[in-house]
Amino acid sequence: MSQTPSSTQLEIFLDIATEAAIAAGVILQDNWGKLEQIEEKGVAGDLVTEADRLAEAEILKVLRRHVPDHQILAEESGQLGKIESEYLWAIDPLDGTTNYAHGYPVSAVSVGLSIEGIPQVGVVYNPFRDELFRAARGLGATRDRRPIRVSQTATLGKSLLVTGFAYDRRETADNNYAEFCYLTHLTQGVRRSGSASLDLTDVACGRLDGYWERGIKPWDITAGIVIVEEAGGKVTAYNGSPLELNSGRILATNGLIHDNLSEALSKTPPLTEWKS
Repeated sequence: MSQTPSSTQLEIFLDIATEAAIAAGVILQDNWGKLEQIEEKGVAGDLVTEADRLAEAEILKVLRRHVPDHQILAEESGQLGKIESEYLWAIDPLDGTTNYAHGYPVSAVSVGLSIEGIPQVGVVYNPFRDELFRAARGLGATRDRRPIRVSQTATLGKSLLVTGFAYDRRETADNNYAEFCYLTHLTQGVRRSGSASLDLTDVACGRLDGYWERGIKPWDITAGIVIVEEAGGKVTAYNGSPLELNSGRILATNGLIHDNLSEALSKTPPLTEWKS
């Protein structure tokens, strides 16, 4: 077990993540509207484009230059680097590929760092709104270098939520449809952006009050977890227990509605029993 990273070390890692995310964002902008290949990765709707691959290659180049001994988990390339390293970078070069492929400008680059399994550094860059979200454990969270905080909405009835649906939603009953319907009636609304990292940053800066999703991967959420928590929010499993990055499920809120949203998720009736 190594010592807890110092604030100076975290600031260095945060700068590295920022460099990587912005470089990838430039590639996404350069390839916007110019895609020649859009492929499916084995599951209907799970798309990959040349922009994903080019942006990921740029992130990998930055990380290998600065931290060659660190482990990397990349959406397109998988596990890379030294498996025994306590440092694991989880990167999504294009979070919101389906949006991007359709010309819908809601996508982002997500670069997160876990140290000994705990998310410690996160950067999410939205090149279409030119918004840069950054955070490191104990150092706060910012949007475009200015501090951000979660909302003060205290009740589920006054909240605005966001969620997403897994690529295998057509094949499994564990697909989030019932929760979407149920919570739409309990709240002021439920949105669906198609980008988990942007859902988390929207919670972090107070645009939204809570987010839940299933079928999620570590590269989707590692960066956003740090940003939400450093902005004063709370991130757990659905039942409020500590989040396991590989569990596939996440619940993130402003903290004030967390318990109520967790309870609502546990009480959601199946669609066959759902009534208005």
